[in-house]
Amino acid sequence: MGKVYVFDHPLIQHKLTFIRQKETGTKEFRELVDEVASLMAFEITRDLPLEEIEIDTPVSKAVTKTLAGKKLGIVPILRAGLGMVDGILKLIPAAKVGHVGLYRDPETLQPVEYYVKLPTDVEERDFIVVDPMLATGGSAVEAINSIKKRGAKNIKFMCLVACPEGVDAIKSAHPEVDIYIAALDEKLNEKGYIVPGLGDAGDRLYGTK
Repeated sequence: MGKVYVFDHPLIQHKLTFIRQKETGTKEFRELVDEVASLMAFEITRDLPLEEIEIDTPVSKAVTKTLAGKKLGIVPILRAGLGMVDGILKLIPAAKVGHVGLYRDPETLQPVEYYVKLPTDVEERDFIVVDPMLATGGSAVEAINSIKKRGAKNIKFMCLVACPEGVDAIKSAHPEVDIYIAALDEKLNEKGYIVPGLGDAGDRLYGTK
């Protein structure tokens, strides 16, 4: 069974406060999301396997540790998920980036896949699906469906702010997926926004309405 990890690191919580504030402008919002994504990437990669190699330091030979070649993939859910990618790549520059685009069907209100582009070696990679918000969970569930259909075996989901409804949706549809979040908020309101949340992440990242 997948686990839910809520990051209580002081730097993450401090920066998240400014991300939430409505007075925070687009430039600062974008920079803060980037920084928090880096801090979360530090935590989410804690269990990456290591191997020992022998190197020469300026003083002597030494047996030291290096990453054991685990292939990683980052998959932002378009468009807001793009705001978290660069922050993760700063720590894991060798990771490949895929993309999943979804839109909401006006009749059924269900997410529909319109664009998917993944690295060619899908089955060999561990994937981190990223989106700033986990509200109803519909987009996250469908994005995970999309990459599973293309052969992905090991998937994690990472977001800034989630609510219990979204967490439950992923756990129900994809019980093996670990969920990493910076804050678990109270609820969804009648308009489908997380309370207290941070508003519309895409609009705040890109200055749109």
